[in-house]
Amino acid sequence: MIDTLDREIPEGEERLSLRVEDGIAVLTLCRPEKLNGWSWESSRQLGVLADRIRFDEGVRVVLLRAEGRAFCAGIDVTAPGGGITGRSAAERTQRYAEGVRWAHERFAVFAGLPQPVVAAVQGYCLGFGFELALMADVRIAADDAVFALPEAGIGVSVDAGGDLRIARDAGAGWAKYLALTGRRIDAATAERLGLVQLVTPPGDLEGAGRETARAIAAAAPLAVRAIKRNVDAFADQGMAAALDRTALAAALTLTSEDAREGYAAKAARRPPRFEGR
Repeated sequence: MIDTLDREIPEGEERLSLRVEDGIAVLTLCRPEKLNGWSWESSRQLGVLADRIRFDEGVRVVLLRAEGRAFCAGIDVTAPGGGITGRSAAERTQRYAEGVRWAHERFAVFAGLPQPVVAAVQGYCLGFGFELALMADVRIAADDAVFALPEAGIGVSVDAGGDLRIARDAGAGWAKYLALTGRRIDAATAERLGLVQLVTPPGDLEGAGRETARAIAAAAPLAVRAIKRNVDAFADQGMAAALDRTALAAALTLTSEDAREGYAAKAARRPPRFEGR
C-alpha cells in the first residue's frame, strides 16, 4: 500500500494535475501513456486535490478532464502497491476491505465537493474510469467515448460504487446488465440512459466542457451549492450503506482464486476458467 498520511504530490509523479482559472478548477488525469490507468496512488492524489479545491473560495466549479486518447481505461495493473498481502486469507481480506473503504473515503470527498463537477470524457472510459465519471454531477462525452464495467469478467466485483450510481441514474436493470455482462456501450447509448447529459464531436469536447463549467461558475455560488446538496441528498439515499457492503464484496472477490485466474487469463489473452472459489 501507499503512505496514506502523505499530503504531498512529488513532481514527476502526478496522476492528476490541478490548475485554477476564472473560477474553474481544471482537474486533469495526466498519464496518457498509461491511458490514465488508476491506482492506489491515484486515489490518494484525488483526495489531496479534492481537499485543496473544497475550501478554495475562488473555485466555483470543477472541470474533470483527461489527457490523451482515453479518459481512463481502468485499473493500472502495473502500478506499484497494487497487491495487498497478509499472513492469512482472513487478514488479507480484512486489509483489502480497509483499503477499499479508505479509497471510498477519498472518492466521497471528491463526489461531495460543494462545487459541482463537470466531467469531459473521451475514448475509453472503462472500469474505474467509468466509476470516476459517474461521481461527477454532469457528464459530457465525445462521440468516440466507450463505457463499460468489465470487472466481473476478471473475477472481481465493482468496487467504487459505479453499479450503484448506474442504478440510481438509469435503473437497477441497466446496472445489473452492464455490471454482470461487462458489455460496452457508446456515448449515444449512455446519453439515452441518462448517464451522459451531452454528446459532442471529439474536437468540440474541451469547448463544451468549459462552456458548461463557465455557465455554472456564472450562477450564484450559494444557490449552486444548495442545489447540488439537495439533489444529492435525494438521489443518494442508501448510498453509504451500499458502499459499505461494496467494500466487503470487493475484498472477498479481490482475494479469491477466481480473481487470480481472471487476471492471469487476461494477461494470457485466454478465456478464464472460473470455479467460484
